[in-house]
Amino acid sequence: MAVPDEVYRRARIKAAERDSSVSALVRGFLESLGEEKGDFERRKRLQTETMASIGRFRGSDRLSRDQIHARDAVR
Repeated sequence: MAVPDEVYRRARIKAAERDSSVSALVRGFLESLGEEKGDFERRKRLQTETMASIGRFRGSDRLSRDQIHARDAVR
């Protein structure tokens, strides 16, 4: 797949601004793609652990209106 000239030109400019090469920019981008999957898996695992720690939630466990208004305000 060929990269359009304008895209490549902008990539060369960005690489020069970062004192790098286009190849190094591409390598960094591709490496970050691999890390995203790891980050997704980590976040999914964290979500599962959090949901498991919550236990069962029921709407009927909520406080009644009177109980809410009877509580002391914490300030």
